[in-house]
Amino acid sequence: MLACTKLCIDPCDGSPVVDFRIENGCVETRAGIDTTQHWQQLTPEQLTSHVMSNTVVARWLLGRMGVHRLVRACSSEDARNGVEERSERRLHTATH
Repeated sequence: MLACTKLCIDPCDGSPVVDFRIENGCVETRAGIDTTQHWQQLTPEQLTSHVMSNTVVARWLLGRMGVHRLVRACSSEDARNGVEERSERRLHTATH
């Protein structure tokens, strides 16, 4: 069975469509309808922001990566300051 590794979000407000994908364990994004645009890797801070805000992207990543891989992807200096623990609690709460 193939897992869906791409997510497309159309805000329907005139803003560009935003694509997300998981590639080689990294989360990447690109905006706009130009599919030749280069993919950009999300930073740990950007991932943490999605998790803390419980966005559609965070919930999609949770389902595709699992709690532990997603929390590790969010790990950075912020994680050492307690963001990792709060993120894991929030993800646990969102799944139950």
